Amino acid sequence: MAGSFLNVCIFRLPRNLSVQSPARSFCPHCNKTIPWWQNVPLLAWLLLRGRCASCKQAIPFRYFVVELLTAVLFSAAAFEFGPKNPALLIPLFVLIGLLIVATFVDIEHLIIPDQITIGGTFAGLLLSPIFPALHSVPSPASALFQSILGAATGYGVLWAVVELGRLAFGRKRFRFSEPVQASWIRENDDAALTVGEESSLWSDFFFRGSERVRMGVQSAQIDGRSVPIGEAEWTLNELRISGQTFTLNSIREVQLKIHWIVVPREAMGFGDVKLLAAIGAFLGWKAALFCIVAACNIAILATLPFLLLRRTNSQIPFGPYLATGALLWIADGPHLWQSYVNLMQLISR
Repeated sequence: MAGSFLNVCIFRLPRNLSVQSPARSFCPHCNKTIPWWQNVPLLAWLLLRGRCASCKQAIPFRYFVVELLTAVLFSAAAFEFGPKNPALLIPLFVLIGLLIVATFVDIEHLIIPDQITIGGTFAGLLLSPIFPALHSVPSPASALFQSILGAATGYGVLWAVVELGRLAFGRKRFRFSEPVQASWIRENDDAALTVGEESSLWSDFFFRGSERVRMGVQSAQIDGRSVPIGEAEWTLNELRISGQTFTLNSIREVQLKIHWIVVPREAMGFGDVKLLAAIGAFLGWKAALFCIVAACNIAILATLPFLLLRRTNSQIPFGPYLATGALLWIADGPHLWQSYVNLMQLISR
């Protein structure tokens, strides 16, 4: 049943839905409540052939994968740690569940909810002194210290990566040989910025809220009214052009022709930073550092061939690689780390 609950979290958290109400699972298409006999982990998906019994719409294969992966990882943890220290399974099951939810939400939505990252950090800080063996220390005080140090290390190191990445690659300029049609159109609580054939959500440019989007404007209309042209500077909530300031909350549509545009970029999302803090809170500072190295190496091996073949600049979710690094540490982290150090020493000779 743990896998079923994790599927509930994966579906509901990024949509700001409660994981408690409604208490019963429902079809994401027709919203009909799923009876218990159609919600048996693994078997139900297979017997129903991946479709809702009511509306016959496809239920994503992800539901089956999450339930299977949860069963495999929980069983592996129980086999490895159960005979030695059964109580240790409680924090490990919590951490593994958090990693599974973070992975699949990041893959689907390119975000990691604060309920997982910040909540996971507090869970690690709370559980560490209760289960000192999680950090291989004898006393609750030592375990709490290791947990705090791990969370600080995980957050601090990736925060530095994000800041350095912003300084080095924080802006990208596009120049056009001929003026290009661009538009900013409100869509409910967000907006869509379209330049040529490329379209992005407005909120995607404002990771911190203080970024700027700049444009060289040849012509512009705001809700059908022409405005002076020149260099335009956009913030999350305002447009400034030729000395005039317009509040975006009062605008429905902006149509422009532009010569160039400068957009902000981030090397990594802050969800990844907070996820590594949670991992460090559970596993300590050495594990946090190991996760960074492991995640970077795994990400390179996994994505480089795809990027070379497809020649795409699509955003790559980093959370799954951090989660994989954490699982490797749980499995046999210290030995894997020593093997990696030995390999690097061998290569450097």
